[in-house]
Amino acid sequence: MFKLSKRLFSTLKFKRGDFARLVDSDITHFESIVGKENVKTTELDLYNTDWMKSFKGNSTCVLLPQTAQQVSAILKHCFHRYLAVVPQSGNTGLVGASVPVFDEIILSTSKLRNNFNLDLSSGILECDSGFILEELESRLAPQGYIMPIDLGAKGSCLIGGNVATAAGGIRFIRYGSMHSNVLGLQVALADQNGTLLELGTGLRKDNSGLHSHHLFVGSEGQLGIITGIKMLVAPKPTSICSMWLGTDSFEKCQKILREAKTKLGEVLSAFEFLDAETLRCLKENENLDKPLETASKYNLLIETSGSNPVHDMEKVDGFLSYCLENELAKDGILAKNQTEASYLWKLRETATLALMHDGYVYKNDVSLPLKYYYELTDVVRERLGDKAIRVINYGHLGDGNAHLNITTKKFSQEVYDLLYPFIYKWVTEKGGSISAEHGIGQLKKPYIHLGKHEKELSLNKELKKIFDPKGILNPYKMIDL
Repeated sequence: MFKLSKRLFSTLKFKRGDFARLVDSDITHFESIVGKENVKTTELDLYNTDWMKSFKGNSTCVLLPQTAQQVSAILKHCFHRYLAVVPQSGNTGLVGASVPVFDEIILSTSKLRNNFNLDLSSGILECDSGFILEELESRLAPQGYIMPIDLGAKGSCLIGGNVATAAGGIRFIRYGSMHSNVLGLQVALADQNGTLLELGTGLRKDNSGLHSHHLFVGSEGQLGIITGIKMLVAPKPTSICSMWLGTDSFEKCQKILREAKTKLGEVLSAFEFLDAETLRCLKENENLDKPLETASKYNLLIETSGSNPVHDMEKVDGFLSYCLENELAKDGILAKNQTEASYLWKLRETATLALMHDGYVYKNDVSLPLKYYYELTDVVRERLGDKAIRVINYGHLGDGNAHLNITTKKFSQEVYDLLYPFIYKWVTEKGGSISAEHGIGQLKKPYIHLGKHEKELSLNKELKKIFDPKGILNPYKMIDL
């Protein structure tokens, strides 16, 4: 892990709002709601600092409610006292959305984990927001189901945070985002009553309203605090196949994707991309060897999941042969067993950690039309020249999500100024988005206007006023009143 840089976000200047400051009587009131053991006023660094150690707040109070009613009571008090609140789940985000900017109270949802109910027939899960994603996966597995999202942070991220950030991940091409799977939410509002809203019905089909629960998916805790979730889970596959392809043409990567959607169709579950620089980083920093004897500029990790091993293997083997015979790929392998498959996925999942050994990482998460997906990487390499140790691109090619990463030995203001806002302007000029799945938070707040119509931003503010009249929820972030 690299050390916290006080200079990194020197361009991100926020002025503290005129919120009230916490006093002893507030602490006493919170203790009456959640109990003394669930009010923390010391040893708060882990809550005040994001996991990348890029942002650090100065909260002096962390609350750990155990029920939705307790969350409601907390927000009611904060509304009347005009105290700012930051909702925090697993604190695994990458844009500083779940840590304070100043001295906001931190409301952790990690103890909201009382209710868990799975309808085996419909595949609809109802649960509280404090369950860890990997824990839900483990509880669903014996019942024949899996979670529709799979993230690198699954061992520590919470499902409520996944919903609040509209998490994507490697299964997006098969199951879509949280918007595709969330059927209903229980949400606590920061209004005069701490209103608990029940949004959606938990039905697969319900056209009796405006589907208002979707407003809270991806809202980064700025409209309300998600306390309960009703969502679809997916049948657990009984046949999983993984393959690795290498090619020296990005145009061929796009052709392979088109062919995969056709020839693998109903079993295609992941389509990941890693460039040669990513593999070089994995070798140099983690001593992980590339899976192919032939070195390729572009590499694809493709997974299928289905229910018929013989049928699926025939499809996958045929697809691999097709790509090689038609020279779409110069080399490729099909994992023969779980050990080999796990190694292929280890390469993809270790890429983020491998970068950190270089010193400092400038992380970027953007969406682009596929014809521009890798062009940005080449443009940034040329722009930086020898000022960076490496410029690499890996990500979810199946949905156009590129993770462009730049490393330097230590934080460099010169490099930062060359990258931002250049990258964001370039992306939006090409019809892309400055945030594919990581959100806006503090990091991208200064650039929220890029690619957005002014009227849309104004409408977002009006919506926040409806749900959060005093603007006390997660201030200074995506939507600022």
